[in-house]
Order: sequence, then structure tokens, then C-alpha cells
Amino acid sequence: MSKIEEVKSNVEAGKTKLISGLVQEALDEGYAANDILQAMIDGMGTVGDKFSAGTIFVPEMLIAAKAMSLGVDVLKPHLAKETSISLGTCIIGTVQGDLHDIGKNLVTMMLESAGFTMVDLGVDVPAEKFIQAVKENENVKLVACSGLLSTTMPAMQATVEALKESGLSGFKVIVGGAPVTQEFADKIGADAYAPDAGSAAVKARELVNSL
Repeated sequence: MSKIEEVKSNVEAGKTKLISGLVQEALDEGYAANDILQAMIDGMGTVGDKFSAGTIFVPEMLIAAKAMSLGVDVLKPHLAKETSISLGTCIIGTVQGDLHDIGKNLVTMMLESAGFTMVDLGVDVPAEKFIQAVKENENVKLVACSGLLSTTMPAMQATVEALKESGLSGFKVIVGGAPVTQEFADKIGADAYAPDAGSAAVKARELVNSL
């Protein structure tokens, strides 16, 4: 197994104690920082697929995300030299009326690891606060709205519609959460839907690259 494949499999396995050393070894062997980052993102994509399939659960997802975060810390100085790691700023929050944050926090970790600068607005976030955050932060490329309660679906719809009607541009809106479906995302005018944190990271990169 090559060193870069070792990095990928150890992210998947959530080997938090090993990952920093393996990333450094991969760098020492001459692998490009961006290639190592991509291997870790691929590893998290596999974790996301397993999570979607119900073969692993939130604790495994969190530990894999933690491993990736530690690996990214080693890469950051090298990524700055190669190319800018940042894919732009992402504003994230759980919509008004909803106090759940585990899913949102997972997505935040995943997107940060993938190269986004994250601005986390927390829970119970009104539409106006999302709009204000887009105005106040630089280079906003993505707004992520989370909701776990079916009763807050109208709030998610209102938030997406307010963002679209705000006159602000240059960003995409992604939605997710247990009751959210692709059909609902299409209906309310969101640019994308992700069923879990792993696919959110993949979808977010696709959205920003399409801007």
C-alpha cells in the first residue's frame, strides 16, 4: 500500500493518533499536499457512503472527521505554498425553530476539512441572520441550511427564498437534515441537497466549482 493510500485508509478508520505522522511521511516522500488532501477527502467520501448506508454511525463519522482535521493541520502550511486551500466562505446554521446541531457540526467539520472557511451561526437562526452573514463576510460561496424537525421545513423554505430574493449573488444554497429530500430542495429553490455530511462535502465542492 502506498503512503497516500495509507493516509486515506487511516482517515476512513479514524486513526487520530496515527494520521499526523502518516501525512508528514507522505510529504517527506514527495507527495503533493493537494494530492494528500484529495486522498483524505476521498476517504471521508467513503465514510459518508457508509454512514448513508447505515453501516457506520455518528461516532465513527465524528472520529473520521477528527482524523481528517488533524491531517489537514499538517498540510496547511504546504497547501498555502502550492495553491490556496480555501474554496471560499461557507455560512452554515440550523434554521429558525430548530435547536439540533450534531448534523450541522458534522457538516461544518467536513466542509472545513475540504477547504472552506466556515462561519457557523449556530441553531435557531432566522433568515435575516443568514442574509446579514452573507453581507458581513468576505468571499461567501456557499450557504448551508440544516433542519432536523419536519415542523421547521417552512422556516427552511422561508430562509432559502429570502436568500434568493435578497439581491445578493455569488453564492449557492445547500440544504440538508433528516426530513429534507431532493424533491423538497427542488421545490424551495435550493441549489443542492445533501443527505449526510460526507456527501455535503462532495456536493459543496461541485457547487463552488460551478460558480
